[in-house]
Amino acid sequence: MKRHKNGNNRYFTRMGTRKKVQAFVRVKPTDDFAHEIIKYGDDNKSIDIHLKKDTRRGVVNNQQTDWSFKLDGVLHDASQDLVYETVARDAVSQALDGYNGTIMCYGQTGAGKTYTMTGATENYKHRGILPRALQQVFRMIEERPTHAITVRVSYLEIYNENLFDLLSTLPYVGPSVTPMTIVESPQGVFIKGLSVHLTSQEEDAFSLLFEGETNRIIASHTMNKNSSRSHCIFTIYMEAHSRTLSDEKYITSKINLVDLAGSERLGKTGSEGRVLKEATYINKSLSFLEQAIIALGDQKRDHIPFRQCKLTHALKDSLGGNCNMVLVTNIYGEAAQLEETLSSLRFASRMKLVTTEPAINEKYDAERMVKNLEKELALLKQELAIHDSLSNRTLVNYDPMDEIQIAEINSQVRRYLEGTLDEIDIINLRQIQEVFNQFRVVLSQQEQEVESALRRKYTLIDKNDFAAISAVQKHLSKKGRCQQPCEWQGP
Repeated sequence: MKRHKNGNNRYFTRMGTRKKVQAFVRVKPTDDFAHEIIKYGDDNKSIDIHLKKDTRRGVVNNQQTDWSFKLDGVLHDASQDLVYETVARDAVSQALDGYNGTIMCYGQTGAGKTYTMTGATENYKHRGILPRALQQVFRMIEERPTHAITVRVSYLEIYNENLFDLLSTLPYVGPSVTPMTIVESPQGVFIKGLSVHLTSQEEDAFSLLFEGETNRIIASHTMNKNSSRSHCIFTIYMEAHSRTLSDEKYITSKINLVDLAGSERLGKTGSEGRVLKEATYINKSLSFLEQAIIALGDQKRDHIPFRQCKLTHALKDSLGGNCNMVLVTNIYGEAAQLEETLSSLRFASRMKLVTTEPAINEKYDAERMVKNLEKELALLKQELAIHDSLSNRTLVNYDPMDEIQIAEINSQVRRYLEGTLDEIDIINLRQIQEVFNQFRVVLSQQEQEVESALRRKYTLIDKNDFAAISAVQKHLSKKGRCQQPCEWQGP
């Protein structure tokens, strides 16, 4: 484990090794599953896709017919509970230990991203990753009575390259006067103007989640009658302080739960009007996201194009940063959607090439540090008093010297210089420093007294004042001697 400090007095404890992004695939259940085309590995960690060659292309046919994708897990006919346990539980648990986490759902329109992330409200068992994560956070807080943990949440929507606060409709928030912007600072990337809400209990957090969900932009689509037309990022911020007052260190972390809008092939879906415009923005931002992922996976690349769109810029800390990153790729299992499925699986494979270096976010409470230092100083003074007593030394005061004590030391220094005091008793380091300081004061005063005496007896002339020197020399030559003693000033 290594520890380093950045310019903002923030400390990270680095883990020993970097780790790959975890990538899972969830297959949407369907009655028309393409069993002859899509095969799962025995370990449920790979997908093989086989296509028959198109004989219409003739004898010379270089068409690719086989693909194989290695993943961290394939979730087929998996319940919401199994998905959460497999994908999210560890990342949420580590967040309470100070590690940032990001869980992202990616895939084509209608493949089940929002269902995976948020779930369905009709049945409690069908709740998704996001409400389960909130529930886990508050239950784990109850299991840690030794720490005071605060939880805050925010809900950001990116629609047509514009930022919106999904919780701005709350009566105590109100609309923002200035448009929201993405700002980078030494602490990381944050959204200026995005409201962050303190939640003291699970019910409050769910109320904020439902408030944000009602404000999301959806539209009817050929692939999904309630299609999400924007990218949404729900963030849980945590700050944990030890209830032990002597512990000045505390940890902070955040979990980004990202529900991406679905990609689509415009020629295939036949979208038009507003839906077409939305799809164009969605596809463009997802393309930039893929470019950033490809750059992160290439160890030789120095520049990562995070600022090409709002989505990648807002997720800069999450993509390849110091956090636990998990991707859930949602796909169809139907032959008719094979082209989009291959595109989604390629994205998942590229994401697995990205490495992160999870780190504990540690900070120090300045107020507690001052109190602890004051307490330590008092204890040291007590130890010194005990040591002085055992050494049969007179009572020593280790507090800063007052004016009377300084005047006494000044008197001792003068008597020592005059020869009426043989030696100055040494008591402590503070007194030694003041003795030297008073030597400097006495010396300065003596220099001023000597100069004043010389000025009273002699006329002092600056050695660089040639006119004055010439006049004095003429005066001496006439009189043969100086009626008043004179001396040239200078070394």
